[in-house]
Amino acid sequence: MGFFSLLLVASLPVIQLLLIGSLGAFLASGYSNLLSGGIRRDLNKIVFTVFSPSLVFSSLAKTVTLQDLISWWFMPINIAITFLIGGTLGWVAVKILRPPRHFEGLIIANCSAGNLGNLMLMIIPAVCREATSPFGDESSCGVRGTSYVSLSMALGGFFIWTHTYSLIKKDGARYEKLKREGSPAIADGSSSASENHSENGEANSDEEAQLSLSTKLVDEYTEKTVLEPLLSNGKLRSSVPFWKKIMETVHQLIKELIEPPTVAAMIGFVVGAIPWTKSLIIGDSAPLGVIQDSLKILGDGTLPCTTLILGGNLTGGLRKSAVKPSIILAIAVVRYIALPISGIAVVKAAAAIGFLPEDPLFQYVLLTQFTLPPAVAIGVMAQLFGVGQEESSVIFLWLYLVAALTLTVWSTIFMYIIS
Repeated sequence: MGFFSLLLVASLPVIQLLLIGSLGAFLASGYSNLLSGGIRRDLNKIVFTVFSPSLVFSSLAKTVTLQDLISWWFMPINIAITFLIGGTLGWVAVKILRPPRHFEGLIIANCSAGNLGNLMLMIIPAVCREATSPFGDESSCGVRGTSYVSLSMALGGFFIWTHTYSLIKKDGARYEKLKREGSPAIADGSSSASENHSENGEANSDEEAQLSLSTKLVDEYTEKTVLEPLLSNGKLRSSVPFWKKIMETVHQLIKELIEPPTVAAMIGFVVGAIPWTKSLIIGDSAPLGVIQDSLKILGDGTLPCTTLILGGNLTGGLRKSAVKPSIILAIAVVRYIALPISGIAVVKAAAAIGFLPEDPLFQYVLLTQFTLPPAVAIGVMAQLFGVGQEESSVIFLWLYLVAALTLTVWSTIFMYIIS
């Protein structure tokens, strides 16, 4: 497959996202004003509670089988490694660049969580359709590639809605803490949340009434773990017993696990892995197949709605964003240089040890997981917790502008390495 042919294939999904994002920016601008801050928040809640869980469940239930989990057991480990390496490098970048405290999780999230869904769903089948593809005939390659990518998307959703979600949730807690303390970082308007909450002249009481349940949990968590231990003179109260700390940690973990996308992921794993439950929902002759079809329709709305929200946040975001060019550059270096190089080492080592199937397409999918731009779902979480909305959109814009070129270069290198 030629370089320019691969460039075209890699560019198409990126261009689609940018076009939808541009539409969102127009709808949120003064020319249209159809996608105001309040509407974006309400739409984001629908994405979080309805569209995203539907997408995660329908993907997992359809894709996951017990046999595939056994045969492709290294894929979840590979995805976990991308999160581990990216998160570690993101943490190093945070320590070096020292951004505002309530943006640390956003930076680490963008370094660790890649777009494991729609980009690969377009790139892998397109590579298989090429006559010069090194992965066998088009029909066989397409079926295998779609299976690999579907599992990748499903597993990626599980990691994103657990690990990445917790990072952005902590950013929201830090923002609430800084706001209560009257931090200059908040007073100066460096946080996009304060800008967004005053948009269209909406009252603070109205904004508070619109907060999601998850955001309220963040407030409660912040009050209990940050404010209550301090007396008026600033001294700590008596130390909390160790067992009580453990119980609080377990309680917070349970709260993380009962969020809609995470619950949908766990149920999807169970339904997909058990043959008789899968036969009830998945397949043309499934008696409850209409449930899967309905959930798929809902899940298909996740990407366009999320991208519209990100585009809407871009309206004024380039002006109000607190993200510095050095932060964007650091994320780009992690995602497009450090991670792909690490991926080559990880996948080649796993293949040499014998952990991977003989199929070179499987290795190509694993390598591609290290080269992707940040997950679009990060913008959903930023909007959900009211912190870093514009910053997330600006990062999205610049990282996706260069994604087509970096995906093409690394895909060409990967094909050379595999063949």
